[in-house]
Formats: sequence, structure tokens, C-alpha cells
Amino acid sequence: MAAAIVTASPATVYAADATIPSTPEAGSFKIGIEPWLGYGQWHVAEAKGLFKANGLSDVQIVNFSEDKDINAALASGQLDAANIATHTAMGMVAAGLPVKIVLLLDVSMTADAMIAGKDIASVKDLKGKQVAFEEGTTSDILLKYALSKNGMTVADIEPVPMPAADAGSALIAGRVPVAVTYEPYLTTARAQNKDVKLLFTAGEDPGLISDVLVVRDEVIKSKPGQVLAMIKSWDAALKAYNTNTPDGRSIIAKAVGSSVDDLNTAFDGVRYYSLAENKTALTGDFSTKTFADVEAAAKNAKLLQSDVTPEQMIDPSFVKAAE
Repeated sequence: MAAAIVTASPATVYAADATIPSTPEAGSFKIGIEPWLGYGQWHVAEAKGLFKANGLSDVQIVNFSEDKDINAALASGQLDAANIATHTAMGMVAAGLPVKIVLLLDVSMTADAMIAGKDIASVKDLKGKQVAFEEGTTSDILLKYALSKNGMTVADIEPVPMPAADAGSALIAGRVPVAVTYEPYLTTARAQNKDVKLLFTAGEDPGLISDVLVVRDEVIKSKPGQVLAMIKSWDAALKAYNTNTPDGRSIIAKAVGSSVDDLNTAFDGVRYYSLAENKTALTGDFSTKTFADVEAAAKNAKLLQSDVTPEQMIDPSFVKAAE
């Protein structure tokens, strides 16, 4: 278990070792993003002019549709920062990519879940049962975490690999008794059959399915003022979103190419993290408990091949410096 406070190892140089400038450096800041509402506050910041309000004259939000492409762009230096899942960040660092987590963006509470019909009452009831899920994804992580928490492994069930988009439909059609998927497929399945219930959600361990902002080490050293201003912009956007949530959801839905109605249940199942919450989380539960849980689940799902540590990966100095 990691120490309660994340501290730098002797080989690690954080921006906190020097004063982080309150005025951003000149030039552009390129941030990679995918069409997931969890990253939505960047779109709110752009729409409401909050980057410029925090001194950033040229923020470029670069859109990607697949993890492998955003990972490659970050690795090659085409991006300064990227929005990715926590387990993806772990894989990057394990592979030798010099990046740091500087901000916890969002966690899935009920937007990722295991669903079952009326004949399955608990995770322990999965023994010997077919379970539909998409391998190598957050659904894989959630399933294996749920099994582990109940003293079971994937050997205790009969895996039925399929895309997450199809898993809920397979349950409704009676082809499997249990499915692991995410929104909006969870809501669709439950709307089609009132007996379908949430059996185990990502909220059982908030942060297990989560997203973070990672910044290349080189950028942390060369443009710390810009990194700080980006974090301030996220927080300003979240405050605007909380003040007028329908407006914020409309901006985000448009940016990810969907309608608000289609995404409302997904919005309800996701929790955005503010600057104040980051100040506590990055040196608290996220580093001491959640990090270890995500690492173990990612290894179990064979998405992570080697050990990583909070000291390697988390730089809390920017959220500490932000007001």
C-alpha cells in the first residue's frame, strides 16, 4: 500500500520543486481527447472562453476516436497532454512513456455496471453462469474486480466475449443471464425488461473506472504555467456546468456527437472532480487505495504487464498550486 501522502522519489523532479508561474507561457497547448462525456468540461471551457480567461491564448483540442491513436500522438510529442483512463495511463508509464497524472477528471459511479435478470441475486450467484462482456476494456476490469471482491476468479464463470454494445441485448434476448456494459446500453436494457437490475456498479469502488489528465514530463518542465492554467480552466468550467447543468450538458452532448436525451443517464452515472476534490484525492484515497485497486484489476484483465507506483505517476503539485 502506498504512503498516505504522495512524495517524489529521489529520481523524480516535479514542477513543485520550483515555483509554478501564475502566468502561462506563450504558445499553444495541445490536448488529446476522445468523444466521451467524462472529458466534457474542456468543451465547456472552450465554449465559454475560459481558457482565454485563464491566460491561455491557444488551446487546441485534438479529437481522436481510438485509444491507440491518442496514445501514439502523445508518445511522439504531437500532444502536450491527453485525457485517458487511469488504467491506460498505467500502461503508458509501464511501457516507458514519461507522463504524469496531474488531474483526476471523472469517475464512473453507475455508468459502468454488471446487470442481471431476476434469477441472479448476487455476484456469488455467477458461479458457473455465462457472463457477456468485452475483453480488454473497462467492462473486463469491472467484472474481474467484482469477482475478486467475492473470492472468485474468471475461472468460476463462463465468459462470453462480445462488444459492450451487444452485451445488454444478449441479456434481454435470454442468451446470457448476466452482462457487463456501460451507458447508454445499461439504460436501454433496463427499459426493455423491468426485471433487469444493477448487480454491481463501478461506484462500489469510486475511481476503479476513472479518467485522468496526463501531461508529458517535458511539458511539465517547459510549460508549467500552461499546465496550471489548464487545471484552473477545468475547475472554472465545472463551476459553470454546476451553475447551469442543462447548458453544460448541451455543450458536451454536441461536442461528442450525441443528444442530451441519449446521454442524460450517462451524465447521471458519472461524477466530475473539482479542483478542491483533487487537492484531497490525489494525495489521499486515489493514491492510497484506488490506484492499487485499478492496478490489480488491470493486471487481472491482462491490460497491464508490470508494476507501476503512485510515486512514478502522480504529480499533485499543480492542483496544490491552483487557487
